[in-house]
Amino acid sequence: MSEPKIENIYQLDGKVPLGKAVPFGLQHVLAMFVANLAPIIIVAGAAGMDKSSVAMLLQNAMFVAGIATLIQLYPLGRVGARLPIVMGVSFTFVSILCYVSASYGYGAAVGAVLVGGIFEGTLGLMAKYWRRIITPVVAAIVVTTIGYSLLGVGIRSFGGGYNEGYGAVGNLGIAAITLVSCLLFNVFAKGYWKQLSVLFGLIVGYVISIFAGIVDLSRIFNSGIISFPTFLPFTPEFHAGAIVSVAIIFLVSAAETIGDTSAMTMAGLKREIKEKEISGSLACDGFASSISSLFGCTPITSFSQNVGLIAMTKVVNRFTIMTGAACMILASMFPPIGAFFASLPDPVLGGCTVMMFGAIMVSGIQMMAAAGFTQRNVTIAAISLSFGIGATQASEAGIWQAMPQLVQDVFGANCVAVVFVISVLLSALLPKDMEIAALGEEKKEEAEQEEGEKAWNY
Repeated sequence: MSEPKIENIYQLDGKVPLGKAVPFGLQHVLAMFVANLAPIIIVAGAAGMDKSSVAMLLQNAMFVAGIATLIQLYPLGRVGARLPIVMGVSFTFVSILCYVSASYGYGAAVGAVLVGGIFEGTLGLMAKYWRRIITPVVAAIVVTTIGYSLLGVGIRSFGGGYNEGYGAVGNLGIAAITLVSCLLFNVFAKGYWKQLSVLFGLIVGYVISIFAGIVDLSRIFNSGIISFPTFLPFTPEFHAGAIVSVAIIFLVSAAETIGDTSAMTMAGLKREIKEKEISGSLACDGFASSISSLFGCTPITSFSQNVGLIAMTKVVNRFTIMTGAACMILASMFPPIGAFFASLPDPVLGGCTVMMFGAIMVSGIQMMAAAGFTQRNVTIAAISLSFGIGATQASEAGIWQAMPQLVQDVFGANCVAVVFVISVLLSALLPKDMEIAALGEEKKEEAEQEEGEKAWNY
């Protein structure tokens, strides 16, 4: 019997030998490895956790990311898209979970993710009834705002985190070297190796930090060899303000997942996404996030890095991607891996993530350009961003004082939630023909036809 051809890696269900599948699967894991763990480190830091707790959560994060990826590849009933979607811990929730953890405690964050995940998963199963309310301009504005909301988080880590010596020359120097290393690797690396620029910068920054004496290596060597993920390391607590805040961001995450999944089918499979695939991917997003909360972790979502990798390599084989998910699950059982990432100094993390967070904001701007700078879209963006960013500044907190306490808790410091709600409302209420009304009679028919084609394509 002849050996299956390597070309099968470009087929969704082609048979690929294990020895050839594993390197491509590992490539997907390495492309998202750092980004998968960074949100946990940031949120756990905001909650004031010790390094051993952070290491345990990182171990759990690798486990749930691998399980969620398997469900996307090989669905459980209607949960899962049966597509080569790689899942990981979402950056989208970092800002709100830092706020919830600081305000209510980490248990409240776990409870909010548990309820919010069930909310998104249920909505995913009914996606055909509501997904069109998240128009391209809404998704673009929200992604831009998420990037904006994370800029301060990245800079805080860049300067040394919430430790003594914030802004010290040593911290800034290590962060700068890490960032420059990422940039140089991204410039000079070829092909898919560019996807590993963050990992390269992390290694360079970590080595320098060891010589600078700011890394505690004892935890890595004393963490044991094999250990299984910890179930329910934190008891969930349920606070209405935390739950509503996180549930709103789950809607934002749903918009991102629709975008990622659609981009993946277009770039990798050369076809439009199917309604069933959208529903399955969203259901997996939500229910897998609830599972993630039971292991103390933050929500799980599709990873844009891997969508980009598929667009570049065209490797869409499910078995191949599955080998990468299996590697993540195996890695979760080796505590030294979690201890290593838990020992990352803040400046190294900042040097790696500051570029990621800026890229999220730029991605939102690119999405806005794709949606079109029409009078209607510009109006929605202008009003949403003005209120969302302006009314959630710490100096302007008093503007919410006349509102019920629940509204203050949900929106008072959550620019993403405010932007999302206002942009959805404006998108639903503003007339579709704002541009047409401003045109002369001779161009109205042409504009109406163009608007119809845009709506159909979306």
